[in-house]
Amino acid sequence: MTPTARSLYLIFAWGLFGLAASIRPDWQLAWAMTGGVALLIILVDAALLKAGSRFDLTRELPGRFAVGEAGEVRLDFVNRSGRNLEVEIYDGIPEGVESEIMPWKGLIPKGGKARIEHEVRILERGPAMFRQIHVGIISQLGFWRRRVLVGEREEVKVYPDYEPVVRFALLAMQSRQDQMGIVRRSLAGSSRDFHQLREYREGDPLAQIDWKATSRRIELISREYQEQRNQTIIFLTDTGRRMRAMDGDLPQFDHCLNAMLLLSYVALRQGDQVGVQSFGGTHRWLPPVKGAHSMSTLLHHLYDYKTTPEPSDFSAAAERLMVRQNRRALVVLLTNLRGEDASELVPALRILSGRHLVMLASLRERTIEDARHQAVESFNDALRFAAAEQYDSERSEVMATLRGFGVLTLDVPAQDFPVALANRYLDIKAAGRL
Repeated sequence: MTPTARSLYLIFAWGLFGLAASIRPDWQLAWAMTGGVALLIILVDAALLKAGSRFDLTRELPGRFAVGEAGEVRLDFVNRSGRNLEVEIYDGIPEGVESEIMPWKGLIPKGGKARIEHEVRILERGPAMFRQIHVGIISQLGFWRRRVLVGEREEVKVYPDYEPVVRFALLAMQSRQDQMGIVRRSLAGSSRDFHQLREYREGDPLAQIDWKATSRRIELISREYQEQRNQTIIFLTDTGRRMRAMDGDLPQFDHCLNAMLLLSYVALRQGDQVGVQSFGGTHRWLPPVKGAHSMSTLLHHLYDYKTTPEPSDFSAAAERLMVRQNRRALVVLLTNLRGEDASELVPALRILSGRHLVMLASLRERTIEDARHQAVESFNDALRFAAAEQYDSERSEVMATLRGFGVLTLDVPAQDFPVALANRYLDIKAAGRL
């Protein structure tokens, strides 16, 4: 227990009284008696606080947290003591996280209950720890504060914000063309499965007409196809130091993670399999999973991915994937391409392209784009522009070299990355390239 400000004021007042008593000797007896009574009152108040502050406090956390999104935490306080309790409650939220209503203060009547609901917004993916709840109880006369730790430490998982991913993916699956830009294009391809017969529509190719069904129905009947299922996508994910740079409000790796989730959702709904291999300081592997229900498996696997200060070894990553994945797959390398990567990246992707269809999906840095479009008004501006142009030219040369070896490439800004990657996958499926 600790004394409150009221106790300190009382002691200060008694000290002033003692100073006056030193000047007026006839006040000394009153000063001593006042001190004794005050001490007795303070001790009795402490004893009553210790004996009469019984309560129950429980905490209920949401099933899952999404990074950057508010999650509602509920605290239920039950006063089991025989008096009103003046309490101060501070939830043990994770470090670096704020809650607007904490600490909560209130007076709870004897036998009464209080429900405290507050929002917690966690800004970093991965495991987060809720510590014990701090409860401060004020004594009946207000001279003491008792501090109690209640409950247990609880670890929660903070997942990527999945709601936008689902919203974007549904636009793709419903063949809509709107402001999000995810479009399903119907292209002719050889790797497509028969779906159903339907009436002929203007624009259907002649090769799509089923002449036997046409002769029976005495009207033109077309075959309808769908993209082939049971294909495999492997995300080769760079978690090295180059992915730690901030691009807008998120690190570049988180932009890649959002793109992975969007494409995974679309692919699993298409009947394809999705696997993940990381490199660049972490070496984790998720064998390909299938079915829409497998999104939870992917989320559990990806939610705590962290970038490291280690360099990215493309050759070692390609060798590990060749050992793990024998069946032909679409391998999507997610990274931030640099011009100096050519000597290592080109041979590694050539090895992969011998068995797989390979796509290099690279993030374009916003700072480079800004430097290339900023007005040149000084010598420093000219140097910045020249450096950005050279950086972009080196990237373009590496991209052109990879395309010459049959590697697909994607190079877009972070904000457009998820939608662009989803569209490229749908194009590949529709064209039967996988």
